[in-house]
Amino acid sequence: MDTNPQILDLGCGKKKRPGSVGVDYSDRHDADIIHDLNVFPYPFADNSIDQIYLDNVLEHLHDPMAVMAEVHRICKSNAEVKVIVPYFRSVWAFIDPTHRHFFTVDSFAYYDPEHLICQRYDYVKTRFKVESVVFNETLTNRWFKKIVVKIANKWPNRYENYLSHLIPLDDITFYLKKI
Repeated sequence: MDTNPQILDLGCGKKKRPGSVGVDYSDRHDADIIHDLNVFPYPFADNSIDQIYLDNVLEHLHDPMAVMAEVHRICKSNAEVKVIVPYFRSVWAFIDPTHRHFFTVDSFAYYDPEHLICQRYDYVKTRFKVESVVFNETLTNRWFKKIVVKIANKWPNRYENYLSHLIPLDDITFYLKKI
């Protein structure tokens, strides 16, 4: 039995996480495996990965739903997936001309069978439990923004509906668990 967890950093770029296997399309980056994440299947066996990071990569890819289905395929049961994307209200979401997709608090609710959106629309067979949604987790913020982040992280839907257009935050992190 393999006791070392298999950790992937998909779209690792030049900042591959320590202890992970980096995957990227470019050999100019820190990738251990060169693979275009728009091409399926990924070069990993079914149910073989313990943890996956998608750090500011999903917004660049052609079909996020197909990517998440592929992530689901290669993850072991209860595997953890961390997805970091620019928040749709952020200027950073729109500054980069390579960004194709934008994300809100409920963008991953389509995968969570406990969420009303998933129950109502049932677009995909892919299932992840949304463990938490966190704003500006890795960013340093000034005191005022720290207060807004605290509010947004405590009440994400209320922040999005009532404050985000006035005080937009920068990124959003989704902690998911494969079901």
